[in-house]
Amino acid sequence: MGCATVARMLAIEVQTENGERHLRVTAEALAALVRRIGGPGDRFLVVERIAGPAEVFVQVWHEAGGDYTLEHREGSNDRHFRVLLDDPGPVIAAMTGWARRADGWDTGLAWRRLDLTPAPETPAPPLELPDDDRRQLEDRLRQSLAGGYATRAELAELAEDYLVKGDRRPVSPAQARALVDRMWRERAEEQAGWEGETDADRLTRAFAALEAAGITARENFTCCHSCGQAEIAGAGSPDARGFVYFHSQSTDAAAAGHGLSLYYGGFDDSAETTAAVGREVVAALAVAGLPADWDGDPASAVEVRPLDWRRRLVG
Repeated sequence: MGCATVARMLAIEVQTENGERHLRVTAEALAALVRRIGGPGDRFLVVERIAGPAEVFVQVWHEAGGDYTLEHREGSNDRHFRVLLDDPGPVIAAMTGWARRADGWDTGLAWRRLDLTPAPETPAPPLELPDDDRRQLEDRLRQSLAGGYATRAELAELAEDYLVKGDRRPVSPAQARALVDRMWRERAEEQAGWEGETDADRLTRAFAALEAAGITARENFTCCHSCGQAEIAGAGSPDARGFVYFHSQSTDAAAAGHGLSLYYGGFDDSAETTAAVGREVVAALAVAGLPADWDGDPASAVEVRPLDWRRRLVG
């Protein structure tokens, strides 16, 4: 059932005007998002392929009572097209076909190429760094890529800031983007060979089940255990019974092959509730097909190992 569930998901990221970000949605969920738009602050959505190239997307704009403005772009200004539609049905069909890479997804619509004036582009100058600095920077970026939670924009910001010392900024924004684009493509080519559900997919499935059962479940949450414990109460529903999360240091450990530590508890601070949540976490992991090493002590983390951490890129 797990592999079938993954197969039904669309390998896309959907961003909405009101700041929502939806990853790997079903066709039904994408259709619901299209039908939803039209109100103030929620008039458009942009769809990109996960781990896809930059400037390749499909998007739609709609205000209540008006047409749907559907656009798609294939990487350059001369490959940007628009069509106006008066019903969400053809919009949903086209966007779903695009997400599935279906042959002929764009046929039957009166697309018009937009006349966009090309913006002048200056190639980034070569990145000239001492060997040690370059190695440290690329190792840090590979670590984040392997973790799988950082977007391309977040990685570019990391690349630009990582070697900053005082007023010395050896990596420009353009150089950072160029470096990240190269490493992103390498990682995307690597993950193209992954088939079916990975352990990271199984973990996300387990966390979704826990969330649905009233447990606030967050992946890659905050930087460390202290911050996670301080912030988890405000991260979910106010009527949640408890929580489970892992932080970015745990993510790095998992990506390095050391397994994953999960932190959990109850919002009433009792050992009994904490232990009960721990048992729910272990049970959800088992249903998802993941191992759990836990001695039942509410003071001990739940350890997920062995774990083959392969998380697909996210935008």
